[in-house]
Amino acid sequence: ASGMMEGMEKGHVVTKLEGVHKKAPSRRRGHLGKRTKFVRELVQEVMGLAPYQKRIQELLKVGRDKRALKLAKKKLGTHGRAKRCRENMAALLRKARK
Repeated sequence: ASGMMEGMEKGHVVTKLEGVHKKAPSRRRGHLGKRTKFVRELVQEVMGLAPYQKRIQELLKVGRDKRALKLAKKKLGTHGRAKRCRENMAALLRKARK
């Protein structure tokens, strides 16, 4: 900015703060916060798994990974969410085995 009203470098002259990179709210949207993550974990701990999640775990136990993915996709709507769900269920199984 040059302080001019028109031109390439138009606008009010300001000094930029060092070390401050504030993201636009639109860039942060959907990002999982600490509190939300904690609450979700607590709810899952108290309530347990949904019936479809239990079924996915059963399928993973017997090695039917593709069938588990298909079930998750049918319940959740998208391939990406289904893959994430299947991975989460597999991680819970691994955790339970230890």
